[in-house]
Amino acid sequence: MTSPVQGSADIAVIGLAVMGQNLILNMADHGFTVVAFNRTQAKVNEFVKGPALGKSIIGATSVTQMLSLLKKPRRVMLMVKAGSVVDDLIAQISPELEAGDILIDGGNSHYADTTRRQKELAAKGLLYIGTGVSGGEEGARNGPSIMPGGDARAWPHVKPIFQAIAAKTDAGEPCCEWVGEGGAGHFVKMVHNGIEYGDMQLICEAWQSLRKITKLSDDSIAKTFADWNKGELASYLIEITADILQRRESDGSLLVDKILDAAGQKGTGKWTGINALDLGVPLTLITEAVFARSLSALKDERVAAHGLVSRVSSQGPQLNTADVHDALLAAKIVSYAQGFMLMRAAAAEQGWILDYGSIAMLWRGGCIIRSTFLNRIRDAFVRDASLASLLIDPWFSELLARLQPGWRRATAAALLAGVAVPANASALTFFDGYTSAESGASLLQAQRDYFGAHTYERTDKLRGEFHHTDWIGSGAFAKSGTYNA
Repeated sequence: MTSPVQGSADIAVIGLAVMGQNLILNMADHGFTVVAFNRTQAKVNEFVKGPALGKSIIGATSVTQMLSLLKKPRRVMLMVKAGSVVDDLIAQISPELEAGDILIDGGNSHYADTTRRQKELAAKGLLYIGTGVSGGEEGARNGPSIMPGGDARAWPHVKPIFQAIAAKTDAGEPCCEWVGEGGAGHFVKMVHNGIEYGDMQLICEAWQSLRKITKLSDDSIAKTFADWNKGELASYLIEITADILQRRESDGSLLVDKILDAAGQKGTGKWTGINALDLGVPLTLITEAVFARSLSALKDERVAAHGLVSRVSSQGPQLNTADVHDALLAAKIVSYAQGFMLMRAAAAEQGWILDYGSIAMLWRGGCIIRSTFLNRIRDAFVRDASLASLLIDPWFSELLARLQPGWRRATAAALLAGVAVPANASALTFFDGYTSAESGASLLQAQRDYFGAHTYERTDKLRGEFHHTDWIGSGAFAKSGTYNA
C-alpha cells in the first residue's frame, strides 16, 4: 500500500465488491494512485493487505480522509448497488466537496436517475458522470468497455484514466469515449445489457435446436460452437458457450445439465423493454428474451404442465447446423438493429447527440457483447449517420438475404418440433414486418374507429388527415382529427 500523502492520489473508488476492487487494481497497474474506501472498514483493511499490497493504492478510513488524499479537482467513483445507495452516498459526500469536484457513478443506475443527479449536483457546482462499465470481473481487471455520460466539463479530467484502463481494439483504440449529456452513458449501457439478454437467449435457443432437432452429440455441439467462434459469429458469448459445453463433472456428465434451468436477472433487460414501450420502439427480440427468463423461473409450474398437458409436434424440414448458424446470425443482427433504433428514439426525446458508429466501437472489446461484426455496424453509420435501421444498410441487407433461407428453415423446424425459440421467432417476425410495405394495421384502425370513433388516415388522402365512419348508422358525428390515432 502506498503511504498516504495529502493531495497525491488521482482518484478514489468507493465500493470494494469484485468490480470495484478489480477497477482499482486496473487503475494502479496503469500508473494511477487510487484511494480505496468502503463503508465497512474491515473490507478496506482486507483489500489493502491482500490484493492491493505493494501497489499504488491507499486505504481510507473515512470520507474526510479519502477526500484529503485526492488531487484537485477531486475525482470520486462510486461502485455500489444502483438505487437509494447511490443517493445516500452522494448526500454523504457532496457537502465535503468543492465546486469543480467530480462524482462518478460506475454502477448500473437507471439513466433517468443519472439525469436527475447531474442536474441536482450542477446546482451545487459539482460535476457528475454516469458511466456504464461492461465486461464483468475479467473486464474490470484487464480492460472493460466504458460508456461515460453526464456533465461534459468533467470528461477531460477523467478521460486519461478511463481510456488508459479500458479495453483496446486490435488497432489500439480505447473502448471508451464520451457518449453524451445527462443519462446518455447509462442509457447506452442499458441498451448494451438488453442486447446481451437477446444474444444469450438466441444462443440458448440455437443450443436447444442442435440438441433436440439435429440430434447432435454433446461433443459435436461444443465443437460446433467452437467452429462458429472462428467465423461470422465470433464473439465473447459464443467463445464462453463453447467452453461451458465442454465442462464435465467427475462422473463424465455435462455440468450444464446439472444447472437448474431457472434464469435470474438484475433488471437492466426489463428497463430496456419498458423504455422501448414508452418510446414506441418495437424492441421485440430483447423483450422476448426478458420474458423467456421470467418463464424459465416458473420451473415448478413448467414441470407440472409438462406432465398434464399434451403437446403435439410434427416433423419439420431436415435441419442442419448451417441453418441454425444462419438463424442465430440473422436474429443477432435484428437484436442490434432494434437496440440502435431504441437509442435513436431516446436521443430524439432527450436531445442527446449520439455517435452510433462510435458506440459500436465502444463495444468492440472488453464488454460482454463484443463481436466481430461491430466493425460493420460502425461502417454502416459512417456511410449514413442518419441510418434508420441496420436492416436497410446495403452490407447488412445483402447478408440477411443470404441468411434468410436457413433462418426460415431453422425457425420453422423448431416451431414444428415444439422447441421454444421466442427470441428467434420474434426476430424473424420483426424482420418480415419491418420489410413489408403493407400490414394488417388497416383493419386494426377500422376496429378502433368502429368501437371508439378513434378515426383513421386514408391511403387516398394526405397523411395527417383523420377520418371517421359511422359504422353502425347511429347518426353520431366525430370531426376528422378529433382523435389522434
